[in-house]
Amino acid sequence: MQTISATDLARKTREIFDAVAGNGETVMIERNHVVIAQIVPPERTMTAARAPVGLRLMIVPKQAQAWIKESYGAFDETVRDPWA
Repeated sequence: MQTISATDLARKTREIFDAVAGNGETVMIERNHVVIAQIVPPERTMTAARAPVGLRLMIVPKQAQAWIKESYGAFDETVRDPWA
């Protein structure tokens, strides 16, 4: 975890955001040696297509594909006009 001053944040905003987004770093912001804020990376989300990857030892690929297909249920890929 990195701690920087509010002045450094103003001067190096892009560099700080790149560190948070790229490396998953949390950055503490200080003003007058008091922490006033922190910048944290967002929680990573998992899609239905990626979920079976973590279960690789428990299910075979054929079962994973069936699970994904079942998770869509009655949904399909067509785009509908919500105002129609």
